[in-house]
Amino acid sequence: MTGVMGEDGLVPRERSSLPVLCAAGLGLLMLLIAWLLDADKFSERVGMIVFCITVEVFIHGVCLFAEEWLFHSRQRYHGRTNDIFKACFRTHVVLGMFAVFLMLKLGGVSFSREQWSTVVLMCAVYLILKSLRVLSPAPVEISEICEMKKMNVAHGLAWSFYIGYLKFVLPDLQNKVSQYSSTRGKLSSPRLHILLPLNAKVPTKPEEEDTNVAFHENLPELVRDQAGVRKRSYKNSVYKITQDNETFSCVLEYATPLLTLYQMSHESRAGFGERERKQQVLLFYRTLSQILEDSLECRNHYRLVLLNDEHTGDPHYLSREIIQHLKQQDGEIHMDPIQELTNEVHAVPEEGPIGRFNGAQRAIFLEDSMSSDPTLMFSQPNSLRSEPVETTDYFNQPNTRK
Repeated sequence: MTGVMGEDGLVPRERSSLPVLCAAGLGLLMLLIAWLLDADKFSERVGMIVFCITVEVFIHGVCLFAEEWLFHSRQRYHGRTNDIFKACFRTHVVLGMFAVFLMLKLGGVSFSREQWSTVVLMCAVYLILKSLRVLSPAPVEISEICEMKKMNVAHGLAWSFYIGYLKFVLPDLQNKVSQYSSTRGKLSSPRLHILLPLNAKVPTKPEEEDTNVAFHENLPELVRDQAGVRKRSYKNSVYKITQDNETFSCVLEYATPLLTLYQMSHESRAGFGERERKQQVLLFYRTLSQILEDSLECRNHYRLVLLNDEHTGDPHYLSREIIQHLKQQDGEIHMDPIQELTNEVHAVPEEGPIGRFNGAQRAIFLEDSMSSDPTLMFSQPNSLRSEPVETTDYFNQPNTRK
């Protein structure tokens, strides 16, 4: 397994409208060819075909209505015939049949015996092919419908993971990290690192996958009443990751819903194979990332680490990828604003090591500091690493000097 830093090449994108545009373009081209081949009877034939298709779809809807009304009216629709009708007939089909009725009864349009025979034959062929599922949607169409309607297993698991856990754990994480750092030491990153292996195999302990990852201790617990359970406890664990005599520490855990996907793939009743499992994991990753990115409470408090299931034989793949993500965060967040602050920061002994300039809180770099690199501190318990946008934008403004 190798971690994936460039997830764009692996995570599937949302499907576009290209098939619809291609079908519409080819349809117009074929209409043009048909008109060039026989312009005299073009309008008559088009009307005949539209009439046949409308009748075919309506008859198939009647078959669906018979099933729902006879066997599922009470259980699924609570006896409401109107709901059954809406479930079996599309609006444009009903309007089309209404137009056909007006055309035949009030418009004075009549078909010859041969034309009626063609209508009956086309309807018969359509219904037979439909019953044999020859005209059923392609697998890619079913997948598109499920993704568009948010009907996949991954969608439900991602929303459950967010609403039932991350929604209240991530906003409180900053306080827990601050409490931990004040007594135990600073973490390499204040974010919660969520591991998502593509094979959905979630070990009980990360140490089972990589000996360079070792459990250190738990953060302070979050206790809350949830789903009838009084004072339910939620814990997050801090792990030490070592590499080349260098040690990092961060809050780490696997995405527990992936364990459900893994177990489903081993249940024959679930109809869930290995290929479907991988697609659902990728869809879970995409859905969860979209949910968290849209959540103002959770933004900048998490890091999704997608792990590929191609094992390269490296026993320390997990530690390598976690450290790579940690270093990437340092590169993204730490903008090295030392040169800009040299002439701007002044000591204010009355207020201690923290001074206020233009309504913002700045660190005072003491000349007798043990480190040659300046240290940026905040009086608030918010971490600089979790707020990269605000600090960076502030230091990059040229008009902040007073």
